[in-house]
Amino acid sequence: MARPTKVTTVADLADHFRTSSATVLTEYRGLTVAQLKELRRSLGDTVTYAVVKNTLTKIAAKDAGVTGIDGLLHGPSAIAFIKGDAVDAAKGIRNFAKANPALVIKGGVMDGVLLSAQEIARLADLESREVLLAKMAYAMKAKQSQAAALFSAPLSKAARALGALQAKLAAAAPVAAAPVADAPVADAPVADAPVADAPVADAPVAEEEVTEEVVVAKEVVAEVVTEEIPEG
Repeated sequence: MARPTKVTTVADLADHFRTSSATVLTEYRGLTVAQLKELRRSLGDTVTYAVVKNTLTKIAAKDAGVTGIDGLLHGPSAIAFIKGDAVDAAKGIRNFAKANPALVIKGGVMDGVLLSAQEIARLADLESREVLLAKMAYAMKAKQSQAAALFSAPLSKAARALGALQAKLAAAAPVAAAPVADAPVADAPVADAPVADAPVADAPVAEEEVTEEVVVAKEVVAEVVTEEIPEG
């Protein structure tokens, strides 16, 4: 490989190392070109699967600040540079390796940490980011519903208690008398009702006690009457 080409290759590999969230190193010995194309297609657009030269990859990794992978760079090597979900990519590589035993996972790097082949397998067994986010969203929604229920229960009780108190106070309050307007009283015509002559019962007259004074009084009256009436 000409030197300018090597420089360009090293620069490209170093850029892949810097911009990838994880890398998985594999050995592809025995895989056909068609199988490699199938693997690239199955990993999607967020993963770049490239056959590399070990010596150039070591230089590129050093330039990118990635350490510890020199021991993995032996034999025919190909690297999956992952820029999407590392779990999904690990699942895709693991599943393809099960169907095509010629693909051997040697290890990888994620967030600057060196991973063994066994750790890559455990990473593949994890749930994907989308699934985890969905579960997290569901859990948060469930907690929000529980919190809303716990919060609304005391409020409902308080509202019922307040309503009962208001009804009790309204029932106990005296009813204010409405002001009565002074309405003009019309003079009703008074009909002259006939007055019936009530019979007058003759009240019994108590017998007058005859005393000497009474006798003298009668005599005097008699004399007066006699004097007043001239003889005719």
